[in-house]
Amino acid sequence: MSKQKLGRGLDAILSPLTAHKQSESAGNFINIGINKIKPNSQQPRRNFDESKLEELADSIKENGLIEPIIVTKSIVPGEYELIAGERRLRAVKLAGLKEIKAIITNPASDKERLDLALIENLQREDLNPIEEALAYKKYQEEYQYTQEQIAQAVKKSRSVITNTMRLLNLPDDVRDLISTGKISAGHGRMLASIDDEQKIQELVKQILENGLSVREIESAVNLTKKAKLPKERFAGQDIEVINLTEDLQRLYGTKVQITGNGKKGKVIFEYTNLQELERISNMLKK
Repeated sequence: MSKQKLGRGLDAILSPLTAHKQSESAGNFINIGINKIKPNSQQPRRNFDESKLEELADSIKENGLIEPIIVTKSIVPGEYELIAGERRLRAVKLAGLKEIKAIITNPASDKERLDLALIENLQREDLNPIEEALAYKKYQEEYQYTQEQIAQAVKKSRSVITNTMRLLNLPDDVRDLISTGKISAGHGRMLASIDDEQKIQELVKQILENGLSVREIESAVNLTKKAKLPKERFAGQDIEVINLTEDLQRLYGTKVQITGNGKKGKVIFEYTNLQELERISNMLKK
């Protein structure tokens, strides 16, 4: 049985996100009372850095909220459900404001709520690797999407989806270390290729105590002989190039190719429309 198509299409999903500047200049947003906005039930993000929230709150106090949040009307008259912008909403509350600028959209399903929240978080690099992996898992389990369909939805390669989801095979304490940034997703991908949990814990200890690099962990994995290296690899590429490719795809929210060697090569960004090209261009300028 064929899988359903991805919502209303990526352009329809992204339109509220890419059009916020035009909407603001045209006055197509409204001020909504903070207490009338409920959290997004499909929000994939779970961890918020309190110090960064306070920095954003201070900025909002001084300069106001530059970018509106995105909401949809609730089944309760006069109330709204947050679709994208939870970090901004939290910062506005922290700043002590009573209202917030918002654009109203009308997603038709929980799937589209997840699409909007996930894509916005990925474009802003707000999700940690474990939250991202859990979001992909939700696509698979609740909406029966293949990894290829997920890759198409979030504009990443299938190998990135596979390697990110592999992090969920790690022990809970190791996943927590990745979530908090104490070890990198690159370390996690290497560790996830090991079947022996005791060996994983030994290597994690070495990473934390001795600062072992991803390359050193890869060497240790190869030496164990019990390890099962990931099947989804970029054939013939150095592990550092693999990790850089996946990091760039996470950061820019699109497929990225790196070709060449350690001395010279090319970095190629893919885009499917002018708005996406402008978004990538603006990120590169920053």
